[in-house]
Amino acid sequence: MFGSAVLQAPFMISEVSVLYFAKGAELTGVKSETVKLPSELTTIQLWQELEKRHPKLCVLREHVVLAVRQEYVDLGDQTVSLHDGDEVAVIPPLSGG
Repeated sequence: MFGSAVLQAPFMISEVSVLYFAKGAELTGVKSETVKLPSELTTIQLWQELEKRHPKLCVLREHVVLAVRQEYVDLGDQTVSLHDGDEVAVIPPLSGG
């Protein structure tokens, strides 16, 4: 019994809504989509999952800001827990002045 619980934990998946703004929407060709992602991952892993879906996003990596449940998160080792229905926003740098 214990063994099966251990095996299931890494495979917990959440269905989240991903919103793309400005250059992110242009690069992906969509303004929003529903995706299935691991329920627990670091913010850099979250970004890498989005890049796998949309490789063109790689040009934003150094300047993008993510928001999870309307809270900004830095790309890095910070762990986020995702739940069904959560919102992830991809916010590229804004140009202009």
